[in-house]
Amino acid sequence: MKQKTNLTPLQIWTILGGAAVMLSLAMGMRQSFGLLQPHMIQDIGITAADFSLAIALQNIVWGATQPFVGIMADKYGTRPVALGGVLIYILGLLFLRLADATWMVTIGMGFCVGIALSCTASNIAMNITARTVSATKRGGAMGAVSAIGSLGLTLASPMTQSLITNANWQTAVVGFLALACVMLPAAFLGSKADRIEHEVVIGKQQSATDAITEALGHKGYRVLAIAFFVCGLQLVFITTHLPAYLDICGMDPTVGSTTLALVGLFNVIGSYLFGWLGDRYSKRFLLGGIYLLRSLALFMFFSFPPTPFTTVLFGAVLGTLWLGVVPLVSGLIIHLFGLRFMATLSGVAFMSHQAGSFLGAWGGGYIFNHLGNYDLAWQLAVAIGIAAGIFQMTMNTQPSERICNQLATNS
Repeated sequence: MKQKTNLTPLQIWTILGGAAVMLSLAMGMRQSFGLLQPHMIQDIGITAADFSLAIALQNIVWGATQPFVGIMADKYGTRPVALGGVLIYILGLLFLRLADATWMVTIGMGFCVGIALSCTASNIAMNITARTVSATKRGGAMGAVSAIGSLGLTLASPMTQSLITNANWQTAVVGFLALACVMLPAAFLGSKADRIEHEVVIGKQQSATDAITEALGHKGYRVLAIAFFVCGLQLVFITTHLPAYLDICGMDPTVGSTTLALVGLFNVIGSYLFGWLGDRYSKRFLLGGIYLLRSLALFMFFSFPPTPFTTVLFGAVLGTLWLGVVPLVSGLIIHLFGLRFMATLSGVAFMSHQAGSFLGAWGGGYIFNHLGNYDLAWQLAVAIGIAAGIFQMTMNTQPSERICNQLATNS
């Protein structure tokens, strides 16, 4: 085991780089699935609701398993969790590649990828980062890893559209399989954070159950988790249904893929920016501001017929506000409860996020199937986004009584 202070810059960057690449590819592929939707509907005969349900299941499985994956990571380390998650991701993509019926899409893209994301995406990557760097640099480091993690969409989206255009959607899934194989060495390198000693805890040692009970009893944590619901709803609604919406409006398919790529590119700026700002200003107000600005962007885009310019502009604005929430939420959880059970408590909060993701994916498809348009879906996303932004700004950021006592003892 090593102390953080004994790590060389090369060791730190190797660990953070592995975590960032793992996160980047896991999220890049996941956020590009929407590009497959029109072609799978035509070739397999599934409906928009079937595809939306598979994405919705992916998100609810991701959320439901995240607390348990977090407990495993806190107890056994991130290496078995991350490597196992990559293998499950590959299995899910194999199901998708061979899919000729709805149930195969549901198992592959829904169930398997949902579990894999619990093991390879933001929660585990932020856990690795927080344990690798010092507290004074934590916000910026989490923002940087999240930023690099955003580049996966910039790679995966145009790659997917190119393979679909020049071959077919099955070939695009083969491209996903190649990216998933790259995740294996990245997960191995990132999980070297397991060798770093845990921070010393003064007083009674907590169990995971104690930590969850403490968090659920904290009003600020409950507000954080409820507002996080809206984050998931808005983002997954966009990644799942924007390509189909643009197709309905008669836009060239490359506009949708370019927009998603811009989301990833500008996410690099936004993630690092909000991580950096979180070390200097109120995290709760920054989070609330993100929710409000996202809602404004949704309102402005969907209120008028889309053009190529307004669509790519929308992608740039939304990308800046995309994963900037990750370092802020992680930082708030560490501030409230400490680092020891960060993965567990982030996982519990993430359940709320993924419940929103389920509603954003499935609800958008359901509304479209019944009304023939997405008007009600985006209007609801705007309304609850505004409510969540205001709600988030009221969050109680007083650390838990245990942390306050520990800080008093240390001083």
